Amino acid sequence: MPKQCQFDGPGGPEVIRWSDAPEPVPGEGEVAIAHTAVGVNYIDVYHRSGLYPVPLPSGLGMEAVGTVTAVGAGVAGLAPGDRVAYASAPLGAYAEARAMPADRVVRVPDALDDRTAAAIMLKGLTAHALLFRVFPVRAGHHVLVHAAAGGAGSLLCAWAHHLGARVIGTVGSAAKAERALATGCDAVVRYDREPVAETVRGLTDGRGVDVVYDGVGAATFEASLDALAPLGMMVSFGNASGAVPAFAPGELARRGSLFLTRPSVIDYTRSRADLETGAAAVFEAVAAGVLRPHIGQTYALTDAARAHHDLEDRRTVGASLLLPA
Repeated sequence: MPKQCQFDGPGGPEVIRWSDAPEPVPGEGEVAIAHTAVGVNYIDVYHRSGLYPVPLPSGLGMEAVGTVTAVGAGVAGLAPGDRVAYASAPLGAYAEARAMPADRVVRVPDALDDRTAAAIMLKGLTAHALLFRVFPVRAGHHVLVHAAAGGAGSLLCAWAHHLGARVIGTVGSAAKAERALATGCDAVVRYDREPVAETVRGLTDGRGVDVVYDGVGAATFEASLDALAPLGMMVSFGNASGAVPAFAPGELARRGSLFLTRPSVIDYTRSRADLETGAAAVFEAVAAGVLRPHIGQTYALTDAARAHHDLEDRRTVGASLLLPA
């Protein structure tokens, strides 16, 4: 009988429990998958903590790679033995095996190993949506990326740099600054030592940046707005430090007729066509060496609580993976 991580109510990492799971039997339009690598993402923390409420009890996780073991009625184009990846609801990726809607999974290219695919799927799709659709980055743009050494931040920096943007990243340590510069940042700001907005303006001759990609949330929101050039766009895509408090829309006008958006990759990959387009772009970027996902730490699947502790305590660099036994 396969095992899975579940939680019965919101709380800290200690609420995650290891339990038996039903043998995955794919229904109509589904495939059964035996997982080989599972991605850990900050959205998993939001689900577990209750920031993003989910029906309880619930599984955890939205990203995994594995091998198809069975297909349900009506599934075309997939067969047992195929290597597939997904980055989607329903929750439950923290499991040895599960059934998933077939239209939410994509084939993994032969040249891409399972761990790299698990490290790139959700963060890569997020980066693609943010850089190509939410705010299409072009050569000459000035871009600010918070948490530039993190899993999503490092991909944003590398891809934006490849597109010809001047990339400024924020980090919280010397080691992470070195990592961010190696990934694609043209300059870094140590938010633990420097005023972010003032330093960013100094790096842009007083103008500010065209776009801020902010997955940190409450701790960086004001500085992000202050770092923008007039008509710039604030892309708030995460809440690692907590949810952004309510603010008056007039603040956007006061700072230069700014734009604010709160995108979710779920909406940008809701159609099968968008999912396939995004996944193909991500896999091609990895094959071309544009994206080099860094797996900073791995954990046994049974040790998901420790992975959450490390993520929330900012002890991680790059992507984190859970590995089934």
